[in-house]
Amino acid sequence: MKALTLLVAFVIIGALPFMVALLGFSRRSRPRSWRNTGQVSHTILARAARLRLFGKHPAGFYLRLNRRIWEIIPADVRNSYLIRAYGAGLQSLVRLVETRRQYFGTFFFRNRPALELMRRLADEKAEGSTLRIAVLACSIGAEVYSILWTIRLARPDLRVLVCAVDISKEILNFAEKGIYAPDTCELVGCSLFERLTVHEKEKMFDWEGDQARVKPWLREGITWQLGDASSPELIHVLGPQDIVVASNFLCHMEPLVAENCLRNIAGLVDRGGYLFVSGVDLEVRAKVAHELGWRPIPELLEQIHDGDPDLRGGWPLEWWGLEPLNRRRRDWQLRYAAAFQSIRQLNKGSGSS
Repeated sequence: MKALTLLVAFVIIGALPFMVALLGFSRRSRPRSWRNTGQVSHTILARAARLRLFGKHPAGFYLRLNRRIWEIIPADVRNSYLIRAYGAGLQSLVRLVETRRQYFGTFFFRNRPALELMRRLADEKAEGSTLRIAVLACSIGAEVYSILWTIRLARPDLRVLVCAVDISKEILNFAEKGIYAPDTCELVGCSLFERLTVHEKEKMFDWEGDQARVKPWLREGITWQLGDASSPELIHVLGPQDIVVASNFLCHMEPLVAENCLRNIAGLVDRGGYLFVSGVDLEVRAKVAHELGWRPIPELLEQIHDGDPDLRGGWPLEWWGLEPLNRRRRDWQLRYAAAFQSIRQLNKGSGSS
């Protein structure tokens, strides 16, 4: 055990100054410009990621070694400032080495605090009014039905219209049917129902053996739309929305592609509307939010950040992993918020009325 501890100390502490120097990670440093943040560090890490010795990538061996070490580090040690700094460096390297790809993994009620915030925002609508929601990259429909369950239970008087968008026609057809069986879990690579309570399973679905069908009142008011979230034509197809949800697909894109896609998604948000965006590189989201003037919603910010244990558990050794919230950052609210209001559009609309 002592030998293992010494190995951990050697790898972590010995490499830490190098990684920290690369990333410019300092809680006292002034924020750099959004355009140049980490540019030099990224260049050095990119060269390291491409390096080959005897036909192999040393970076791959380094990450495999760190994966084993990370699993045995106690949680309280992982939360220390130095180890979190080291983890940030690891994830930067992971994102340069790994090939990002899309997948359909999802859950019902994946992030309950985010659903609760949607419920609170819906509660601000006037009685009997219409609430328009767009869910992008809706996959097999679990997020769509979770949102409708949450809002319609709380506000049955509202006319909730949902546009569920995905790039795959096959997946859309599956989601529209709303029938989930054990082989569905094999399709998405996870257990869809594992975050549901017994009560929710009974009230959301009609069961035939181990096959679950979403109840009719939850399938009403949904338009299943074939579309690409990065397409400029999407705004003309969907029209402006009160709430736009873009969850867990931007992180699977390269940063520049994700940034352009997120800017396009922003055009869907109506004046004073809200955007929920999670599962995205934090630097990409913060940059776009800063430049477009989005207002971070402070309500439930920390709970939403930690609301999906899969995302948090994937840090720092998966490209889609979500770093721990760090209140010592000057920009912590902008960086870690997953819900925003488009203030510039709101101000523009107010000034013209």
